[in-house]
Amino acid sequence: MNKDERERMVAQALATITEARLRKAAVEVTSIASPTGGEEPLARRLAERLAAAGLESHLQRIDDGQANAIGRLRGDGTGADLMLYAPIDTLTTGDPDEDVPWIGPGLRPDMRAEAQCDGPYVTGLGASNPKGHAACVLMVGEALASVGVRPAGDLLVAFGAGGMPTNAIDGTGRLNTGQGAGCSFLLERGWQPDYAVIAKPGDFVAHEEVGLCWFEIVVPGIHTYAGSRHRLPYQNPIVTAAKVVTRLEGWLAAYPERHRTATAAPQGIIGSIAGGWERMPAVTPAACRIRLDLRIAPGTTPLAAKRELAEYVRGLSAELGVELTVEMVLAIPGTRTSPEDWVIRSAVRAWESVAGRPHEPIDGNSGATDANILRARGIPTARVGMPKVASTEFDVDFARGMNTVDVRAMRRLCEVLVRVAVDTTTRTRAEIAELNDDETDD
Repeated sequence: MNKDERERMVAQALATITEARLRKAAVEVTSIASPTGGEEPLARRLAERLAAAGLESHLQRIDDGQANAIGRLRGDGTGADLMLYAPIDTLTTGDPDEDVPWIGPGLRPDMRAEAQCDGPYVTGLGASNPKGHAACVLMVGEALASVGVRPAGDLLVAFGAGGMPTNAIDGTGRLNTGQGAGCSFLLERGWQPDYAVIAKPGDFVAHEEVGLCWFEIVVPGIHTYAGSRHRLPYQNPIVTAAKVVTRLEGWLAAYPERHRTATAAPQGIIGSIAGGWERMPAVTPAACRIRLDLRIAPGTTPLAAKRELAEYVRGLSAELGVELTVEMVLAIPGTRTSPEDWVIRSAVRAWESVAGRPHEPIDGNSGATDANILRARGIPTARVGMPKVASTEFDVDFARGMNTVDVRAMRRLCEVLVRVAVDTTTRTRAEIAELNDDETDD
């Protein structure tokens, strides 16, 4: 297939991806609740749509609540296989019993799995991240299937459970949720492409991203009673934890400058403190637990991060006169695909064609996605996405940015994905290898 034929294929596919259809797809996927660990209903609907579009469709069950959806547009076997991937679970649940008061005093409309349309915007829980990005992957798969051209390589369109950085919702008892569990399961069960593109927020092409480690710091104390504070030994771990937290916050603020890469500035945050009985404030607990998320740059091992944190905590122990302990409870290394790899070059060309200007990498990134799962399994992966919505009509805080998508931005992302898919799957593996070598030499 020559350049003109590829452009015709791109144009045919894009002709079916209208803003009206994108809006409808965003509303549909946003209105199907899919909290982490409960993605099966949405995965089932996505599998149904893939089958209706003519792709080989599979609903990959993980357990009673979780499932992935995968579609395959089969090639003739001579080309490279490309996977377009998006996770489908939301960071919060849309259930006030679970989310409130930590998300705020109540659930705003954008925090519920009930899509609303306002001009070019679709609002609802996860409407942008991840639902709007998943809707783009869905529409691209459907559009390319409608063209009727058999590619050289397979096009895989995949939607994964458990892409958010969260453990199981309280009460489920499941450990295989979140943290890329669906993506790992997908790859383990044989869905292996030569290249992958993950659709997640950010109006640029990312070739690397941070990993993340979670740590638990235990602050010891003495269990005692308010009425005996003046008569018995007293060491309140909640009070000590407050001192630990304030010092840790300063350490975390300085952490990124020690670990910057060309595009990453890994951050850290204290996300949870647990200590004592909420029903019984008359007594002190014997321990207080602090949990923090520490992002790690590609090339930094989780063990190196643990040792760096542990060294600082040892100094805190001596300063505060307590024996603090540190345990790593989660570890996902950061990953990198060479900027010279075919999929990165193809994605950059596609982005430049759509944007009409040279691509410039964005620095200071600290977001982690399932791209780390894909790259860790040896799959060169590019990350592309949409910018966070901006409007003078409403304030955009963190949640509203996750929960509002602009269908105009969706259309632009779809064009990038279509161009990468056509550029890659219509070439033989030998052709890609030759082109990649030529570009590298240049």
